[in-house]
Amino acid sequence: MARLGLAQGRALLLEWLFSYRGEWLRPDVIAGATTAAVVIPKAMAYATVAGLPVEVGLYTVFAPMLVYAFVGSSRVLSVSTTTTIAILVGAQVAQVAPGADREALLAASATLTLLVGALLVLASVLRLGFVANFISEPVLVGFKAGIGLVIVLDQIPKLLGVHFEKGTFAQNLARTVESLPEASLATLAVALASLAILLACERFVPRAPAPLIAVGAGIAGVGLLGLPVETIGSVPQGLPRLTAPDFSLATALWPGALGIALMSFTETIAAARAFAHSGEPPLRPNQELVATGLANAAGAMFGTMPAGGGTSQTAVNRLAGAHTPVSTIVTALLTVLVLLLLAPLISLLPQATLAAVVIVYSIGLIQPDEFRTIRTVRRMEFRWALFALAGVVILGTLKGILVAVVLSLASLAHQVADPPVYVLGRKRGTNVFRPRSDEHADDEVFPGLLMLRIEGRVFFANAERIGQKMRPLIAAAQPRVVLIDLRAVPDLEYTALKMLLEAEERQREAGISVWLVGANPEVLAVIQRSPLGERLGRERLLFNLETAVARFHG
Repeated sequence: MARLGLAQGRALLLEWLFSYRGEWLRPDVIAGATTAAVVIPKAMAYATVAGLPVEVGLYTVFAPMLVYAFVGSSRVLSVSTTTTIAILVGAQVAQVAPGADREALLAASATLTLLVGALLVLASVLRLGFVANFISEPVLVGFKAGIGLVIVLDQIPKLLGVHFEKGTFAQNLARTVESLPEASLATLAVALASLAILLACERFVPRAPAPLIAVGAGIAGVGLLGLPVETIGSVPQGLPRLTAPDFSLATALWPGALGIALMSFTETIAAARAFAHSGEPPLRPNQELVATGLANAAGAMFGTMPAGGGTSQTAVNRLAGAHTPVSTIVTALLTVLVLLLLAPLISLLPQATLAAVVIVYSIGLIQPDEFRTIRTVRRMEFRWALFALAGVVILGTLKGILVAVVLSLASLAHQVADPPVYVLGRKRGTNVFRPRSDEHADDEVFPGLLMLRIEGRVFFANAERIGQKMRPLIAAAQPRVVLIDLRAVPDLEYTALKMLLEAEERQREAGISVWLVGANPEVLAVIQRSPLGERLGRERLLFNLETAVARFHG
């Protein structure tokens, strides 16, 4: 299967190479350079979120992006790290390598990244591409909002130039407030200037590479004005060296790697789908698993942190005119040039400036409008979103993923375990049957006939609940015939079929006849092979509601 993924990757590479047009080269190069101006500063900032040296962010732009360009199915997806991945990595690395030196941090990061890559490739082998939709949108909105709050609070001390031992969200909040009198005025001034540059660019010149401008201003302030602020310190010049993973950490890292792999793939698919054009080849989820997995595995060799597709950087790439993966190759190569030529300058970058970059681009994870929309549409999903947010803030980021998955499963279980049952009426003068409501109070009903419609798969987990909904409706209507419309039932499981048989027997003893209508061929075949089919016969297994009503009146 992995070989199949590589073969598909080669086919995709050949496809865009052989169809490449000369007029695409200039916009691809411009898009790649524009994206580099945004991605490189952000990647360095996200490395600090993960508690890793800033050069790890640069390595993550270089290696994974280059590999993905050759095997991914998206033409313009920009693959490096993201805010969500960074905070998850930081939580995991802090557990296994607290206070470690640079080499130990690189080894831990490489091990984690390799595990993420291996899990993604394994998921492709098992054809688990569908997991991209495994976390519901409301839960994801809440999870990301929680991540945003955690990141912003984590970066505020860097804006103030203060240090304290990190703890829970509540402890960090209290310690941040307590440290306000100790804030460095010079650091705060740099932070405010950086925030002003970023926000002004976003507001007035949204196409400008705001992170690059802020980083350049920060470096200039330290290098030319000698501002007394904390900088990121020495950055190794040159290409990354090969980094050996520390497999002794694998046991401790793999649960976190599983959560990071899930978020990496979820964000990758979301970004790729958001910026795909109709004329481009369709996205292939299982191929994306292979591509993202190989990108992470290759990055692990150079000590990168886990990578995935980023929505904001992909947006920059697409809006700047990218047509093909050539644009992301340009971004990766420009990152190499930065590593080779600009490392001494980068070492002058203020920590406060990087923190400002992180905060500005993490605030976007908190979407109040999304919460309001969810609350307006479905209050239950709004509660799921709040629970997911609370899970991250109270339990931490890694456990927050587990909360998000459990909430998504709970939401799914709630929906499938409680399918709707409607009482139907017929719109006057037509053959349209629809659920009765106050809006359609004049719809026809027929004395002695109760028409019910079930929607959704009927199986062992919800059959009893459906019965609980039907029994009071039957008792209130006291019909001679209960007509059950099955056209919205895609599957009828054996346990549910047996319960339906028992229900039919009880209603028959009460003098009520049960008819089934509109079953699809698969459901009809299941019924006909069962004792229920023999009991109902052809007379009570009808094609549609119109036929059933006509027979009732006949």
